[in-house]
Amino acid sequence: MKPEDIHLTDWLRILVGEVPVSFYLEAMLRVVFIYVLLLVCMRLMGSRMGSVLTRNEMVAMVSLAAANGVALMAPDRGLLPVVVVAAIIVGYQRLIAWWALRSKKFESVVLDDVRILVQDGCLELNGLQNSVLSREQMLSKLRQASVANLGMVQRAYQEASGSFSILTFTAPRPGLSILPTEDTAFRDEQQKAEDQFACASCGHLESDKQAPAHQCTRCGEQEWQPAVLG
Repeated sequence: MKPEDIHLTDWLRILVGEVPVSFYLEAMLRVVFIYVLLLVCMRLMGSRMGSVLTRNEMVAMVSLAAANGVALMAPDRGLLPVVVVAAIIVGYQRLIAWWALRSKKFESVVLDDVRILVQDGCLELNGLQNSVLSREQMLSKLRQASVANLGMVQRAYQEASGSFSILTFTAPRPGLSILPTEDTAFRDEQQKAEDQFACASCGHLESDKQAPAHQCTRCGEQEWQPAVLG
């Protein structure tokens, strides 16, 4: 289309486009075809395609969407190329799954590893950095799991799919409060652990009558907060 053919008041072109009305009937058939094709592809790629996706699965879904979009909207594009592209993507996805099942190293490279983000009540700062997660993002995940202080967490994992698994201790334990610092009223209601302080950066605990003046032995930070119980 030439620039001089574009007019902002040409509402018929803006709303309908330059395709004949009969194409809208054809578009209905294309939508049904592509919808069924996507269902078949997701079924062939496994039940995980309906849950939280790994990076590899996300790439497969985006590739399918990109291949289908053009054929859905362009009357001069046929549907057979979409079937070919879908077959290649499904075959690639199944090959990746087969190979990952037989090679731990290949699975680690393609599908990522499980990372430990919290261990025995302390944040694993290197794990957070490798997962491109901020400290506040991790604390937010713990709050969503109804965790009130970091000491309650035995392990927090980021799975290969990107989801989080949080395991807590059965008995109450002191730890760093993970409530937002802005919510001072709620933080003041938390029971303080006697003679225990937590590193404000990683949650490492130390016993003392007053806040330690030295740096944390785990992360090197020097800010300390009273540990809480619940």
